[in-house]
Amino acid sequence: MKWMQFFTPVQSLNFSETKQYIDEHTGDEIQILDVRQPGEYKDDHIPGASLIPLPQLSDRLDELDPQKPVLVY
Repeated sequence: MKWMQFFTPVQSLNFSETKQYIDEHTGDEIQILDVRQPGEYKDDHIPGASLIPLPQLSDRLDELDPQKPVLVY
């Protein structure tokens, strides 16, 4: 596991800031990551979001592009 990545400061956004950020960036510019469980994702999710449940995240980090910002919820 790449432990140092968990100590990197990140910026938190509130709902309106997040919506504005998504509206201002195309799907190719950002990654939206849903870390909830599959049932929660199925019930509702942000369009374009990828599902990687939190317990699986450390094993699936290679699915994320390190060159793009990631919005996690």
